[in-house]
Amino acid sequence: MKITRSSLFWSLVAAFACASAALAADSNDGFKPIFDGKDLKGWEGDPRLWSVQDGAIVGQTTPEKTIKTNTFLIWRAGTVDDFIIKFKFRMHGGNSGLQYRSKEFTDMHNWVVGGYQADMDAGNTYTGILYEERGPRQIAAQRGQKVILQPDGKKEVVGSVGTDADIKAAIKNEDWNEYVITAQGNHLVQQINGKTTVDVTDNDEKNRAMSGILAFQLHVGAPMKVEFKDVMLKRLPLGSKKN
Repeated sequence: MKITRSSLFWSLVAAFACASAALAADSNDGFKPIFDGKDLKGWEGDPRLWSVQDGAIVGQTTPEKTIKTNTFLIWRAGTVDDFIIKFKFRMHGGNSGLQYRSKEFTDMHNWVVGGYQADMDAGNTYTGILYEERGPRQIAAQRGQKVILQPDGKKEVVGSVGTDADIKAAIKNEDWNEYVITAQGNHLVQQINGKTTVDVTDNDEKNRAMSGILAFQLHVGAPMKVEFKDVMLKRLPLGSKKN
């Protein structure tokens, strides 16, 4: 077969296109979007407070739209057990977080959730900590701590993943930051902008959670606004990290 310059050119173009497509597929590495950037399909919360604007989930309270307790936008498309989730967030006042492996308190008010929370706040005081919403252990790990939660629920700081000052310095005020949370068995790791903020091993079988729901938080208090985008979930094989 005679190979012309033209046929060689188009063969190279086709090969490059295939390689680019394969690279794009590999770059997702098992992550799947759970927010399409267009609407809140698959999510549920107070429609007065949650919307989609410019490709991002927006949660906002105002003097006219207040809340009496923390409220949540709940992912209704499933529950999670072992997983990695990554998303970008931007704060304008107030406090928020991502609930994971959490539970809904349907006997209280609409959209009330409790459990593990990857915290964030506009004042950059709590951003990155592991908080237990409506749970007995509350602040399970401060920023920079490597922690073991003992079977009796007591917290033991066993090491450091970085200084509070260094982690805080990497978090951008009123700008987009990337949060990555990995939960595998009883091992929980949170990262922001590539820096590990907490590393927690939860040996408290009574209070820990191995599965549950995902939800974004709007915190009671002064008017606030929080935005989320590029929400991607990757499920992990079960069992390899469980104690």
